[in-house]
Amino acid sequence: MKLLLVRHAAAVPRGTPGGHDDERPLTPKGKAKFTVAAKGLARIARRPDVLLTSPLPRARATAEIAARAFKRIEPTIEPALAHESLDGIVAALSTRPPDSTVAIVGHEPTLSALLARLLGAAHGERFAFKKGGAALVDLPDGPTGLGVLLWFLKPKVLRALAGD
Repeated sequence: MKLLLVRHAAAVPRGTPGGHDDERPLTPKGKAKFTVAAKGLARIARRPDVLLTSPLPRARATAEIAARAFKRIEPTIEPALAHESLDGIVAALSTRPPDSTVAIVGHEPTLSALLARLLGAAHGERFAFKKGGAALVDLPDGPTGLGVLLWFLKPKVLRALAGD
């Protein structure tokens, strides 16, 4: 299995009056920057067989942008991605075929912790994802085994790869 991990793009700041944290949308600038980054992502990563996203609006909007860049794929809600449940995420990934490419769009610090777990590292903060950043992991024995980090890129690099 290949696993593409993507952190949601820049959203309205936490604590903004008039909204609950779970309902924070992407900012217009966050949408625009990730639209370019997603083009770079689609250039270097194979189109996933499935695109799983947290149900929270900022992740769903990011997943929709990624889906447009990859073409012919629709995001699927995966509740475990919203609730910081590494075991739940691994269980969801375990239901996918072993030769599939799976993309997930989620949140920090969950993505860092998941990446650390998949690589057998002790501390997720070593892998802190920037907003709109991504990593690709090869999981030859599936999500319950140890993986190999193929790349880990900041959104700035993904935007440069877009080439537009």
